[in-house]
Amino acid sequence: MESALRTLEAEARLRGVSLVSGRIEDVQMLVDRVQIEQALVNLLDNAVKFNRPSGEVLIEATRFAEGRVRITLTDTGIGIPHDDLPRIFERFYRVDKARSRKVGGTGLGLSIVKHIIERMNGTVSVESQLGKGSTFTLLLPAAP
Repeated sequence: MESALRTLEAEARLRGVSLVSGRIEDVQMLVDRVQIEQALVNLLDNAVKFNRPSGEVLIEATRFAEGRVRITLTDTGIGIPHDDLPRIFERFYRVDKARSRKVGGTGLGLSIVKHIIERMNGTVSVESQLGKGSTFTLLLPAAP
């Protein structure tokens, strides 16, 4: 997580967005380090790009029931319309095509996240409110 945060530090600073590490428990996961970092970079990149000046991105990692680790990324960004939520993990799907082109993006980032997390026997979900932001939740297997 620290490496993913460092990767986005400069971009966040340029956009006036704060990256905040919240509650980070000492947890071990059964994941591929390179791939989980890629998934986190993709999520953080979106959280920074689709945020607002003086916005915030909060990342936390905690133990969860039944041998799972929960990672949450919460942003204060523009949010995702309710009707788009079921489709955001599809390849090439972009919520706001005009804005996506302006800030860059192919519509592959969240699809890649979903495939990476599912390959590691995890799940990814999202809750969002327009104008208030989004929370992405990853549930991954904890190391014994």
